[in-house]
Amino acid sequence: MPKPNVRDKLLTSGLDTVHRLGFNGCSVQDITQAASVPKGSFYNHFESKEAFGVAILELYWQNLADQSLQILNDPALSPIQRLQQFFDALTQDLAAHNYENGCLFGNLGAEVTNHSDLVRDRLSSLIANWTHAIARCVQAAQQQGELRSDLEAHTLAAFLINAWEGAVLRSKIDRSAAPLQQFNQVVFLTLIS
Repeated sequence: MPKPNVRDKLLTSGLDTVHRLGFNGCSVQDITQAASVPKGSFYNHFESKEAFGVAILELYWQNLADQSLQILNDPALSPIQRLQQFFDALTQDLAAHNYENGCLFGNLGAEVTNHSDLVRDRLSSLIANWTHAIARCVQAAQQQGELRSDLEAHTLAAFLINAWEGAVLRSKIDRSAAPLQQFNQVVFLTLIS
């Protein structure tokens, strides 16, 4: 297996560092120390901390796509089962981190977007991609009569993400699964046909 290059080390370690400490709560020094690389190497790969923020959002999205979004397209499951298992997988990941990290999208959205158009624009685009992925599954569930169809699929998908992000924030605050369980209970009891 090839050794990870410096950029990859910075991204992998930096994603974890930013996720734990917050974007403004960690310095370039914290990121390079976590990656075990010289501080000067950071600027060989990223023109700014903002550019680094965009890069870790990309990595986070890729990890989400590789690990969880595939569930939304699993032909072995009905569309409603896909949605439930998707949110269950996200819940399990949050539990594995004791509800401390939250969602990087929500974290950076709250922390950075008022100060960085670069991060805000990329985050907006990634959340639109996420909404689109969920909307396709919602639409399939509606077509099969599993979900109420009086709401447009894209609107419902956007609501699911908005409600999920609120539940994730609350679970981070309370260090508890309860808000995520409440999300699942309300969403899947009120939306299922």
